Amino acid sequence: MFLKFFGKNKTTKNNSQPPEENQHRFDTEMNYCPSCGDEYRADIVDCFSCKITLISGSEKIALEKERNSHLQGRSMELLPGDEMVDIRKGSLHDIKYLQKILAAELIPSLVVSDEDSCAKGCCGTEMFLQIRKADTAGAMEVLAKDFVESTSLKSHDLKNAEAVIDLNAAETLCPACGSLFSPTVGACPECGLCFE
Repeated sequence: MFLKFFGKNKTTKNNSQPPEENQHRFDTEMNYCPSCGDEYRADIVDCFSCKITLISGSEKIALEKERNSHLQGRSMELLPGDEMVDIRKGSLHDIKYLQKILAAELIPSLVVSDEDSCAKGCCGTEMFLQIRKADTAGAMEVLAKDFVESTSLKSHDLKNAEAVIDLNAAETLCPACGSLFSPTVGACPECGLCFE
C-alpha cells in the first residue's frame, strides 16, 4: 500500500491540447490584474504593483478561453520533415529554462549541443535551442515577454533609455533616472550612474 501511494500516475496526457483547468481557477467575484495576474477583492479597481485597471473574474476566464482556443491548433510533435532554426545559444541550464517557457505555450523545441564549443570541457558546454521555422514569430514573442518579466523591465520607466550623454554640454539627461545634471561631475547625483 505504501509503495502504491508513491507510484507514478500511469495516465497519459495529450500534449497538443491546452490545459482546460486554467479557466476554472479564477473566481468570478474577484478582480485580476491583466498584466501580472494578481488576484484582488472585488472592491479594488487598480493593481498595486502594475498601477493598471483590474479586470473581473468573468473577463479573466474569457481571456483564458480565448488563449486556449488560440493554442488549440498547435502541436508539440516534431516531424522529420520540419525545418528547424536556432533561436538561442547558451548554457544547458538557460536553454532548458527557455524550452520550458516555450512548452507552456505549446511550442516544441530541441536542445542541440554546439559542435564548435570547447572540446576540453573547461569552458562548459554551449547548447542551441531549436524550434520549427513556422513557430519563429510566436516563440520570439513568448521569449521577449519572459525577458521583460524576468528582468523587471515592465516595472521601470524606460522613456529616457535612448538619452545620449553629451560630456561637453552644460546639462545632460541621465538615461537611467531622467534627472538633469552637469556631466562634469562624472556620475548622476540622483541614481549614481557613472559616466567616466
